[in-house]
Amino acid sequence: MVLLGAHESVSGGLHLAFQRIQQVGGNCLQIFTRNQRQWTAPALTVDEIATFRTAHQHNGDMIIAAHASYLVNLASGKAELLEKSVRNLVLELDRCSQLGIPYVVLHPGSHAGDGIEVGLKRFVCGLDMALGASDGQVQVLVETTAGQGTGLGSRFEELAYILENSRYPDLLGVCIDTCHIFAAGYELLSPAGYAATVAALETTVGLDKVRFFHLNDSKTERSSKVDRHEHIGKGTIGLEGFRNLLQDCRFADRPMILETPKGADLDEDLENLQTLRLLL
Repeated sequence: MVLLGAHESVSGGLHLAFQRIQQVGGNCLQIFTRNQRQWTAPALTVDEIATFRTAHQHNGDMIIAAHASYLVNLASGKAELLEKSVRNLVLELDRCSQLGIPYVVLHPGSHAGDGIEVGLKRFVCGLDMALGASDGQVQVLVETTAGQGTGLGSRFEELAYILENSRYPDLLGVCIDTCHIFAAGYELLSPAGYAATVAALETTVGLDKVRFFHLNDSKTERSSKVDRHEHIGKGTIGLEGFRNLLQDCRFADRPMILETPKGADLDEDLENLQTLRLLL
């Protein structure tokens, strides 16, 4: 069974994300455990933890990931920002451990003009600090990026460097975002282009390290280095690009999460998931 789901809101309570994913017919889930654009957050209450875990059990213990705060930048050369980023990630890992969430998806951050090599070294150092302070129950999935500005993670080789140089390789994996890798220059549309992309992924990161996917079409052209998500089949990747991925049996057991635009209701998630299932 292919695992298809979406990032859902936790408005009104963390446990309500399960009701929302049920409404759109998803069988995997991604959430924010706390406001993703604030440095400080209240600790989880005993009731929050119990209610979430009960809802998770009632949903067959579906695979779930939390997305780390967008503020976190472990590649920063600014001591204060790095310290805040490490602390924030440690708290995220702790919340996920309490909730029984096995994965945290994390952007590799920005080197802010200091260069890719310097940025990667700083990222690995900060990441290891956070993982060393955790209980080792939650894996960090480093997400691919589009290559915008001074952001890290747009090349598979950069992700491979992180995996190879961390002191905690067993606590690391990768999340592949289709919009991001397409904008970064990787081909998905033709069968041959898709095969070349997966071959590059296999020789650098390793397919066993790919634990999660974000399924997003792209508003911009390939190699644009601009991160703009679009509904499935409505962007420049198109249906054939997603068909190539969904019909690849090597990834049949990996959760695939929508991060496509959505309004006040869940109609867009429902439609996008239906579109994806038609490609199987």
